[in-house]
Amino acid sequence: MSPVDNDTVLVDKVRAAFRDKVISTTVHRGEVTHLVCASALRSVCTFLKTDPDLRMNFCADVVGVDYMGETPRFEVVYHFYSIPKKHRIRIKVRVNEGETVPSITSIWAGADWAEREVYDMFGIAFEGHPNMKRIYLAEDWEGYPLRKDYPVRGYKDRYNPYGVDREEKD
Repeated sequence: MSPVDNDTVLVDKVRAAFRDKVISTTVHRGEVTHLVCASALRSVCTFLKTDPDLRMNFCADVVGVDYMGETPRFEVVYHFYSIPKKHRIRIKVRVNEGETVPSITSIWAGADWAEREVYDMFGIAFEGHPNMKRIYLAEDWEGYPLRKDYPVRGYKDRYNPYGVDREEKD
């Protein structure tokens, strides 16, 4: 299959199967991206993995994006690859603060730590995740460091190299 054929399959099959759940589709430099409703994420992922023309058998990454000031504020981006078909696809879902995203760990076990990383850094929880807790930071850590409104030095100055409290002078 040529790259153009791959693009057609990746676009047409997903749009046909999830017509009302695909919000938008873009193709840029051979990379297909579908923005889908969060409620359809598990169904879309199951389809991507099991459809014989797609066979997305590798979850390469799950990442978070903070669009502070927009509604919805957050985006969760999934990168999938088909080893036998040699094509990739990107699936995105948008969520507001406090909303959850369905976990895809039951479809791709390799998404486990990536979802936990998104939770730890952005505070986006994954509904149905088998172990939804912080992966890098302590459980009592305040805030989520990759959010755009997170203070540069954190909410508490956990390390004071001077050993005394100092006030900033103008």
